[in-house]
Amino acid sequence: MGTKIFKTLDEQIQILRAKGLVIDDIDYAKDVILRENYFFLMGYRHLFLENENSKLFKNGTTFRELYSLFYFDRQLRNIMFKNILIIENNCKSIFSYILSQKYGYRENEYLRPSNYNQSPDKVRQLNDLLKKMKRQIRVNGSQHEATKHYINNYGYIPLWVVVKVLSFGITSELYTVMKLSDQKEIAKEFNVESEDFGVFLPILSNYRNLCAHEDILFEHRTQKVIPDNKYHRLLDIPQINDEYIYGKGDLFSVVIIFKHILSKDDFRLFINEISYEIDQLSGRLNVISINKVLDRMGFPTNYKSLLEID
Repeated sequence: MGTKIFKTLDEQIQILRAKGLVIDDIDYAKDVILRENYFFLMGYRHLFLENENSKLFKNGTTFRELYSLFYFDRQLRNIMFKNILIIENNCKSIFSYILSQKYGYRENEYLRPSNYNQSPDKVRQLNDLLKKMKRQIRVNGSQHEATKHYINNYGYIPLWVVVKVLSFGITSELYTVMKLSDQKEIAKEFNVESEDFGVFLPILSNYRNLCAHEDILFEHRTQKVIPDNKYHRLLDIPQINDEYIYGKGDLFSVVIIFKHILSKDDFRLFINEISYEIDQLSGRLNVISINKVLDRMGFPTNYKSLLEID
């Protein structure tokens, strides 16, 4: 088994140059590599390589161009993350309101298994989820001022406060074990079908975690895919074997989810911010086109037309 040994900044620069990367400012490149990490930066090299089997950069690829894609992805993560957090907060608020109103606001009420889907294929998942919720309440409840206040003064934590310590992953899983009537009531608040909403949530949770941990975002794909909808059709997204090539399990699928769930003002701001970053990146690219980046993101070139579709 081979080993990876420590390389100095000068040695890392030599490696990059040996692979054909143009570095016109060594001090700048060394500063970026030191701050951003050679390994993480190289995660963005693939679009700039001669071909998928090559380790060499396309002729004329510069360090600044490579870093521009890295920086673009960071800006993209920040924009996506803040909008996912808006939806996360909306979900937690609506979930807690509806469940508290119907089943009670004390732990021994809203954590009662009979409040949820009792079908045989859901029992194990439900029991595991309720255990996770109890554990998060127990472990994290004393670490937040709001939850600590209720524990100390009332001896219980209402669901609308508990959601503060629940992860979005657990919150989205909670939806899957709700009774169908509760799922429909919640989905109605977001103006989507209950089945579609059940698909949207784990995709959003997946991208949320990716953003929070600063993983590569722009080319990420999820196992789950969103259902075909009017936005695929009205944007005239191409198909291969009757499958849309964009907007299914890629970053653009999240944009379509945003179109469904965010307010019109929030969505317009989101598209404007994304468009600005795409334009900025386009001006910094030389050996590849912005359309190649959009393709890897799953974005059709007419993505801004979503703003005009009701």
